[in-house]
Amino acid sequence: MNEQRVTKFIETFCTHVKGELARKPFILEEWQKTDIINPLYGTYDENGLRQYRTAYIQIARKNGKSNLIAALGLYHLFADKEPGTEVIVAAADRSQAGIIHEIQKQMVLNSPVLSKKCKVYRNSIVLNDDSSFIQAISADANTKHGYNVAALLFDEVHSQPNRELWDVLTTATGARRQPLTLAITTAGHDKQSICYELYDYATKVKNGIIKDASFLPLLYEIDEGDDIHSEDTWRKVNPGLGTTIKLEYLQQQSEKAKQLVTYENTFRRLHLNQWTSSEDKWCSDEDFMSGCTDFEPSDLYGYEAWGGLDLAATEDITAFTLIIPDGDTFKVILKAWVTQAAVERRRGRTGADYDAFVRRGLLTVTEGNSTDYRILRRDILEMCENYNVKGIAFDRWNSSTLIPDLVDDGLICYPFGQGFASMSAPVKNLEILIRSANLDHGGNDLLRWMCSNIQIKKDAAENLKFDKAKSSDKIDGMVALAMSMGQYMIDRAEDRDEDTIYDDRDILIL
Repeated sequence: MNEQRVTKFIETFCTHVKGELARKPFILEEWQKTDIINPLYGTYDENGLRQYRTAYIQIARKNGKSNLIAALGLYHLFADKEPGTEVIVAAADRSQAGIIHEIQKQMVLNSPVLSKKCKVYRNSIVLNDDSSFIQAISADANTKHGYNVAALLFDEVHSQPNRELWDVLTTATGARRQPLTLAITTAGHDKQSICYELYDYATKVKNGIIKDASFLPLLYEIDEGDDIHSEDTWRKVNPGLGTTIKLEYLQQQSEKAKQLVTYENTFRRLHLNQWTSSEDKWCSDEDFMSGCTDFEPSDLYGYEAWGGLDLAATEDITAFTLIIPDGDTFKVILKAWVTQAAVERRRGRTGADYDAFVRRGLLTVTEGNSTDYRILRRDILEMCENYNVKGIAFDRWNSSTLIPDLVDDGLICYPFGQGFASMSAPVKNLEILIRSANLDHGGNDLLRWMCSNIQIKKDAAENLKFDKAKSSDKIDGMVALAMSMGQYMIDRAEDRDEDTIYDDRDILIL
């Protein structure tokens, strides 16, 4: 049986290359043989050729996939008996592609038999007696065309910036008798990516929705309702637990995810192999809703309030927030606007339904395809007249029309930076309030949806800010809320005669 041939080749000629097992024979785990090697190389079609031409293998990090991929690539080069074999190791960038290839090179150098049969170069391994080779390439390579691929090892597909490399290389297998494409990855967060497309296809094949006898789906993932901090859950998705990955390590990562909300999504993706809505989760939905009551805004008339205004021109949502201290709690009032054109473009797309938010009075529509600042001015003044508004923080972008009008109306407006220096403190303070159930937004579902979309960006000093570009959908209301909180913190620091990073900024006031 050919699967036994593959196993024998790997265990005879391939070695571990790192750690305590370095240079020792690569003895396959039972799951590696039964789940991957046996079906891939031991299942044949009516013509006696390998049945599976594509395998999508989604598995959590540290389960030994790199060594296995590397060894399978060497098998195809040295022992698969495909004339003029071209084995391609592909990844998003040179460093990722190099991980697998460096393992392959070291395995060859560790084997007196294999090293005599080939020449090892920086980005390739070439057989001495024919034109067969292994080559590592990446999405940023200058050329990706002209290959006649027999085996394609596509590592960490979730990191691909687009589908170009995948399309070029998979179509390059068409001339081969029994080509094999292995797409190996951990779960990602970009559901518009080629990886999620493959994952969706694999799920449908696995569940029998799509019939494709040439496609092998191997998905090590948790089920809905599984406890992410349970050892039973970890064992379900980490077949290498106890060997390639230690229980103590997962325990440490689990504790980190409990303590740091921003790490939870990372833990889910890397170690539980679960797709998430964003790269880093800022706060849980449970925490975001924990402080909510059904308060009436009129109950707070006359209270001190601080505003935040995030302006939009066309596609985005314009958001205005008031944050109102009430004892230990901070009440939040949100007003949001969107153009009619944006509502119409949204229909039929995945994600939140703008029409539903409009019907519930959470989102106000302005006619046309550009934001009507006259309506915004009217609505903001109406909101502010009921409260003692101490100041409104705004993003300078696109503010030259509305802000002077608001100043003419008697409102105090401050420009507010969008970088780490300005945003980190209010973002961190909001997180504290949310986790302590001291932020009360009245259960506003529009703000709740925006919060769920947030992706956090960090700098080297652990400063935080919301990342609009990478967030899974609109977050404008949360950006406005962060500015409201920032303005409140500035005023309170000034009341205490403390120096702040904002001391030299401009003020617009009559």
